[in-house]
Amino acid sequence: MNASSEKRLSDKDFLRVSQFIHREYGIHLPPAKKTLLEGRLRKRMRQCDINTFSAYCDYLFTEEGMKEEAVFMIDAVTTNKTDFFSEPHHFEYLTRHALPELIENQTGLQKKIIAWSAACSTGDEPYTLAMVLNEFTENHPGTDFSIVATDISTKVLDIARTAIYSEEKIVPVSYALRKKYLLRSRDPDKKLVRIAPEMRERVSFYRFNLMDAHPPIREPLDIIFCRNVMIYFDPETQERLIRMFYEHLSPGGYLFMGHAESINTMNIPLNFAAPTIYRKETPS
Repeated sequence: MNASSEKRLSDKDFLRVSQFIHREYGIHLPPAKKTLLEGRLRKRMRQCDINTFSAYCDYLFTEEGMKEEAVFMIDAVTTNKTDFFSEPHHFEYLTRHALPELIENQTGLQKKIIAWSAACSTGDEPYTLAMVLNEFTENHPGTDFSIVATDISTKVLDIARTAIYSEEKIVPVSYALRKKYLLRSRDPDKKLVRIAPEMRERVSFYRFNLMDAHPPIREPLDIIFCRNVMIYFDPETQERLIRMFYEHLSPGGYLFMGHAESINTMNIPLNFAAPTIYRKETPS
């Protein structure tokens, strides 16, 4: 193999890596994504001080590589695009319909909503959920909530736990919520804000691979947000994932999906509640 070809990802190594990513993480990378994968791996190779793709792949697939490098490789490969109050109709539906129904269905004096942000990225989604749920529970005495947030990327989870964002990032947050839930940096030149500690305490972050059968949550879930993730999976993996969500939802619980995602072709008993929002049946 000549020097110039060593600087490109070979078809053989693309196949090795893409099949591994699909098998372990569910992400489907067709041949059209070869250039994208090459670019993402190149950044990781520089960090590892490895000069050729073949050498990087040889290292990745060793026992040490699987233990030490695979987690950083998937960090580099995965896309982590997220915003506060992304797809705002979801949060409107949550406040106006889903939360009142969920509380009504619960018995006992103390009621609690348990939510899962299943691909939380840098934390924008679970902290948005925390603000929305806190606003609701403040107006409904005897109601509490907790949020579990997971992602496969250790890099974005570190950002999420720190909960520091640029002022640019929090533009979608209303002035009233900013004033209540965001702390400005003491140095105004930095133009940074941090989520208030009482909201940070409401969210528990874990690294989790959606291909694993058992999420780090024991209780039945009232709300699951998994948005704009299934577009990276093939149909078989999508259905397996939705079935796992269904099994972990409480009766009457809600699944919120991305605007380009649907379960219409799946044989899973989730009822259409609104566009990209589905509800598990309650016992009759």
